[in-house]
Amino acid sequence: MNAPLDHAALDTGGDADSRFVVPGIKCAGCIGTIEREMARVGGVRAVRVNFSAKRVAIRHDPRLDDEALVAALARIGFEAQAVAANPLAQDDGETKALLRALAVAGFGMMNIMLLSVSVWSGADGVTRELFHWLSALIALPVVAYSGRPFFASAALALRHGRTNMDVPISIGVLLATALSIYETATGGEHAYFDGATMLLFFLLAGRALDSMMRGRTRAEIGALLGRMGRSAGIVQPDGSVRRVPAESIAPGMVMLVAAGEALAADGTVDDGRSAIDNAMLTGESAPEPVGPGAIVHAGTVNLSQPLRVRVTAAAEDTAIAAIARLMDEAGQSRSRYVRIADRASRLYAPAVHTLAALSFAGWMLAGAGWYQSLVIAIAVLIITCPCAMGLAVPAAQVVAAGALMKRGLLVKDGSALERLAEVDIALFDKTGTLTLGEPRPDLSAVDPGAWPVALALAQQSRHPLSRGLAAALTQEGVVPAAIENVEERTGRGVFGQAAGVAVSLERPGAPGDDEGAAMASCLRIGTRAWTVPFADPLRSDAEEAIGSLAREGIVSRIVSGDRAEAVASVARTLGIEAEGGVAPQAKLAALEHLKAGGRRPLMVGDGLNDGPALAAAHASIAPGTASDVSQQAADAVFVGSRLMPVADAVRVSRRTMAIVRQNIGFAVIYNVFAVPLAIAGYVTPLIAAIAMSLSSLVVVGNSLRLARAAR
Repeated sequence: MNAPLDHAALDTGGDADSRFVVPGIKCAGCIGTIEREMARVGGVRAVRVNFSAKRVAIRHDPRLDDEALVAALARIGFEAQAVAANPLAQDDGETKALLRALAVAGFGMMNIMLLSVSVWSGADGVTRELFHWLSALIALPVVAYSGRPFFASAALALRHGRTNMDVPISIGVLLATALSIYETATGGEHAYFDGATMLLFFLLAGRALDSMMRGRTRAEIGALLGRMGRSAGIVQPDGSVRRVPAESIAPGMVMLVAAGEALAADGTVDDGRSAIDNAMLTGESAPEPVGPGAIVHAGTVNLSQPLRVRVTAAAEDTAIAAIARLMDEAGQSRSRYVRIADRASRLYAPAVHTLAALSFAGWMLAGAGWYQSLVIAIAVLIITCPCAMGLAVPAAQVVAAGALMKRGLLVKDGSALERLAEVDIALFDKTGTLTLGEPRPDLSAVDPGAWPVALALAQQSRHPLSRGLAAALTQEGVVPAAIENVEERTGRGVFGQAAGVAVSLERPGAPGDDEGAAMASCLRIGTRAWTVPFADPLRSDAEEAIGSLAREGIVSRIVSGDRAEAVASVARTLGIEAEGGVAPQAKLAALEHLKAGGRRPLMVGDGLNDGPALAAAHASIAPGTASDVSQQAADAVFVGSRLMPVADAVRVSRRTMAIVRQNIGFAVIYNVFAVPLAIAGYVTPLIAAIAMSLSSLVVVGNSLRLARAAR
């Protein structure tokens, strides 16, 4: 079992993939409505809702355009925009509106409570009537203004023939207000303006908190995409330069990138030498010198001299856009617990309406009179508001995904947290997973005076050893020497001339030599020669990460396609079992064997040959340097050179599931005890408002503890 989204299916068949921003997604019930109803639209193949980003991803027949899909969403009561029109699902306006409504509700609630305290203290007669009228004077505009988010959502849902959790909330608030107006107008003893405004205040507090939590996730995505240049100077055939928006840039174009400018697309340096700030992608704060042939990425900044860069990937195909998509998918959630919440939310509205109607009818038949019966029905409506149940799963998953993101791990799906929490054995690939996957040279035997020539030659080749050598020399601050007549000869190396002297970076010995020679290069300058050996070092915290997994009760093993000798050496260092020379089919067979034995394996790998194993494992994680196929197949991706995010993922996932179970348990217990009390007439609308609001805050506050657990 793997991530529910069928990536392979999305990539085939010629279907189109569209994304929409839907600000009206309020709860798990909205998720179920959109996915259920949109799946019935002709031409729609698959629908997936991202609750945290308020986005809907639709795979559909290419003949269906965005306008038709937006209209289909509108028919089921959800206003939508294509992502291009609102790329970051901006709803700052909604958050600000919620905070304004919250402030108004808080102001009204406090003033009305002061008047209510006087009434509760024994004020009667004219004084009580005056205080009721003053309360009404404050409450009516407060309810009208602060209740708009709920009234508008409920009206929209009813207009399209469906209900959501805002419908009973609106009915409860309006009935409590109407009953209070009746009491005030007729000189009655009880008015519930305090209960109505308090209910609005706590409901708005929960909504505003939820909106701000999701806003933090969007801010991470926005900060990432905001680093991309919005336009670039494109060199025209006649040599002139024309400014082109980032979305219009295509592979093959040549960008002229000025000093201080952020790159708008990925590419290869055609001409010029400069330094690039790569901190956004690598975390490395030191500028990286680049020259002809160097690969540069969108979002990085050219620091010193102008560069001509030939575009290799633009817009959604850039590395930074791929990372942003992973982050965007972090809020996807279709776990077992969310499905439980979906079913509960779908049943909620008819169940609550039935309970309130039966309570009213039952108390009328018992002779309580219409007033008392109505008070009890209102209390039932208020106390059963399902905010706690609706927040139980998404609140915990959003907080956990955000916390793990800060630790360098991007969780692609909320259900991945559930599976990560269940793993009991971890299988690691070696190269690129336990090791950095980048050959690092040993330059101790090479004359430092020869390093500039070595760097200049290494920068001319895409061979992994050349890239490793160039990276190591660049880190040492070496400036490449000027070389000319450069030629890369297949299977032999790079040859050229420096100051009239023949230079080369070539394969030691003749082709066909032993494998050890494949991990070395020979640098020649004239008649002098140096052999540069390479090694693939372990990640610095690999042992610590394996130890952390062991403390969680997870046994680690290495299952690698590399030579058995190389794998055994790493296994001895880490003190774990290992098997080398394993083919992809054998990895799959090993996973199936474990699963047949009741185990739930976690696969951590990076290569193309790990793709099937990543997809077949109970849960899977790939490093950020992995192939696209591996990253797509994995449930999560960790970035940077450390392995600890893998252990953090398991630890935080287990903590998250514990919090989810606590949240759901609390929501169930709350309703089991509160609803019978309300039906029995022991709860006034004011007490119901306090109880319901506190239950939501308890769930959100409990989920926020996860942010501390990830530290």
